[in-house]
Amino acid sequence: MAENFFIGIDGGASSCRARLRDMEGNLLGEGFGGPANIHLDLDLARESIRTASRAAIRAVGLDEHILHRAYAGLGLAGAGLRGACEQLRAGLTSFASTVVSTDAYIAWLGAHHGGNGGIVILGTGSCGLAFVDGRRLEVGGWGAEISDEAGGQRMGREALRRSLWTFDGRAEGTKLSELILDRHLRDPAKIVSFAAKATPAQYAELAPLIFEYASRQDSLAVELVQETAGFAARIIDRLVAGGTSTISLIGGLAEPLAPWLPSRVKQFLVLPQSDPLDGAILMARRAFESRREAPEILRISAA
Repeated sequence: MAENFFIGIDGGASSCRARLRDMEGNLLGEGFGGPANIHLDLDLARESIRTASRAAIRAVGLDEHILHRAYAGLGLAGAGLRGACEQLRAGLTSFASTVVSTDAYIAWLGAHHGGNGGIVILGTGSCGLAFVDGRRLEVGGWGAEISDEAGGQRMGREALRRSLWTFDGRAEGTKLSELILDRHLRDPAKIVSFAAKATPAQYAELAPLIFEYASRQDSLAVELVQETAGFAARIIDRLVAGGTSTISLIGGLAEPLAPWLPSRVKQFLVLPQSDPLDGAILMARRAFESRREAPEILRISAA
């Protein structure tokens, strides 16, 4: 087994994944952790990164102390904010070196291996990113409070909101809204209490249920999925207007949402060459080989 390693981290608002490869690129192990959005909860993100990394190491029967021989590439939600990236340094000194960028960047790098093209992340949140002849174009991804319209968090939150509309008599009830109300014992106060504490991941847990009921032509579910598809299409439209002709969909909502997208954008969709985790490893390998600062990433050297 090679003396040194590359480890890729893909961290979002719902979960964190890690993949370990040796210097020749052979897959060694993978691991999982909790949410890793460094804008929402930096401490939780650090712990999720540690958990996923250790799990990847254990999967191949190695001691976690070998992490100091691992060159890490981290693609994290919230990493567009430089201050959060800099604060990450204090708790992640176990790697040989660390390169941090956004989850969108590693998704793009994995999908297009550095060539022209774009990606749209459709997960708990949503955003778009493209590179065309070295020019970078970003769309959305500013957080669920004011952005991320094509993500699962918004879908879940809107499902709860509109179920309350039916409770009030402001909208006609559907099987989906009745099920959601029943889950909360038909007590609006319980929905309000849940919403006051809900994490993005907890909202997004409703997304599979919404897609299931949309397939049954439940009017509320169809409305929510069509809205989400419309928001995703607007991201694609912007990337295309910026010169992108090939776009890959990434994330948990990518597969179920694709059939709902309007035909005008489907012609631009292509399968990714590899996934975000291998994009993170490619980022780490590039930093390892070049030893130079790159404008689109922040390198953090381990203490």
